[in-house]
Amino acid sequence: MKTEPTATRREVLTGLAGMTIAGMAGTPMNQSASAAGTRKNRGIQQSVCQWCFRGVPFEDLAVHAKKIGLVGIDLVAPRNWATLKKHGLLGTMTPSHGITKGLNHVENHEECLAKIRRSIEKNVDAGFKNVICFSGNRDGMDDEEGLKNCVIALKKIVGFAEKQNITISMELLNSKRNHADYMCDRTHWGVELVKRVGSPKFGLLYDIYHMQVQEGDVIATIQESHQYITHYHTAGVPGRHEIEEEQELRYPPIVRAILDTGFKGTMAHEFLPNKRKNKLDSLTEAVTLCEV
Repeated sequence: MKTEPTATRREVLTGLAGMTIAGMAGTPMNQSASAAGTRKNRGIQQSVCQWCFRGVPFEDLAVHAKKIGLVGIDLVAPRNWATLKKHGLLGTMTPSHGITKGLNHVENHEECLAKIRRSIEKNVDAGFKNVICFSGNRDGMDDEEGLKNCVIALKKIVGFAEKQNITISMELLNSKRNHADYMCDRTHWGVELVKRVGSPKFGLLYDIYHMQVQEGDVIATIQESHQYITHYHTAGVPGRHEIEEEQELRYPPIVRAILDTGFKGTMAHEFLPNKRKNKLDSLTEAVTLCEV
């Protein structure tokens, strides 16, 4: 099947980081399940990452997201927030700085923290509640040193996030296949970071695909570490495509395990659709599969 070229997530995040909120229209929305559409969401609040559906016009993605009951869309540039609001959707995770140049290196702190602060401020204006951040690559750095440097950086910004009622989430990514040398590549490292930062407004974005590739044991890890997790991403393993039953992860029991922890946040689909002529059909199927 012929597929459209798709930009990498790294390229999309890098491009989003510098965009502004100029021209955004509409009134702030509360971050809640009130954006649910015509399909009943029987459990977890679901969203979708825009970059995975880059070949789909954003207006079409937003219309479809609302129709199938998604609460919003992840990693959307501020220039598209007016479209989100037009369709009663939330920006469920706002980009800030890039993946490789992150908080584990002191020389990156000024730049990264400025971008995180701007994203927090934009979220406040829009009524959105979540901002993403990244550890960055090791580049020869010891993991303990990187941990200490991330704590230093996050403690400079988390107080501001608390005052604004914004949650900052650091994403767990695999360094085995997709993000070589990335530091926050194991749940126990991320959990230790959250503990040291010690704020209710800082947690982990647990990417189910990435952590299955890196360490496996997904359900037990979620059960043991759920209090440190603020957001989830999905995708199929292997290949990062649809989350249908043919791949090695079974999402219904994973979603049930997440719900059993009392999780009230959002799970965003971050798979690259390649099995349906209409990519949005794959999204509908994923949402239905996770309605448990």
